[in-house]
Amino acid sequence: MIPNAPEQYLHGIRLFNAEEFFECHDVLEELWTDIVGPERDFYQGLIQAAVALFHLTEGNWGGARRLSRSCLRYLTPYRPAYLGLDLDRFFTDFEACFAELNSAGPDWPTDLECRAELIPELHELPDPNQPSDIR
Repeated sequence: MIPNAPEQYLHGIRLFNAEEFFECHDVLEELWTDIVGPERDFYQGLIQAAVALFHLTEGNWGGARRLSRSCLRYLTPYRPAYLGLDLDRFFTDFEACFAELNSAGPDWPTDLECRAELIPELHELPDPNQPSDIR
């Protein structure tokens, strides 16, 4: 369970995990605009992750590549975990999802497809004594 988490944050995570990336972006951006403090860049990273995945699923390779790299820069300082999320696991899964695109060099691959089985989810840190808030 993510203690004291705003419902909007949890809703954004649920949308992300449902692969509703554009809607996730909207929900988290609304929350992000009111944030002042150290978690602002964390939210920015999550927003960019959602938009990167939106672009990837839509075949916008340039936007997907640019935002995939940018979101990891925003989220790196919050590793290994932040606000109840397992960021190390997310990084592993996210990088695997974008590996083919990011290793393609300066040319866009012509045969690239977004592989559904590689799309990452946001996982909360395990706590066997608490139910999950984001499922």
